[in-house]
Amino acid sequence: MSCGFDRSIVMKNLAGLMKQATQMQARMEEMQSALEAMTIEGSAGAGMVAVTLSGKGDMRAIRIDPKLADPAEMEMLQDLIVAACADARAKLDVRAADEMKKITGGLNLPPGMKLPF
Repeated sequence: MSCGFDRSIVMKNLAGLMKQATQMQARMEEMQSALEAMTIEGSAGAGMVAVTLSGKGDMRAIRIDPKLADPAEMEMLQDLIVAACADARAKLDVRAADEMKKITGGLNLPPGMKLPF
């Protein structure tokens, strides 16, 4: 008794999907390596504080305008450092999302999802 479909076509389509998934995983790994190699700078206070993050989000450098070294301005300096880190992180997240869209063709995959399934 027939199920109404050709098993060889289903197997061929499944093999094609697995091949595409494997290729997508390879492109995702390349993208992750590229992101890890890049640096992103965020700033705050009209550039008076700048923070550089690696593509993984690790802080690599911080630049502070010497005018902010006034002990009376320490609270503002601390706030600007936090703001510059947040700015750099937001830019990094946007860059990572853009790279992911290029690879997945706009397919929204859950964060951390590995391919093939």
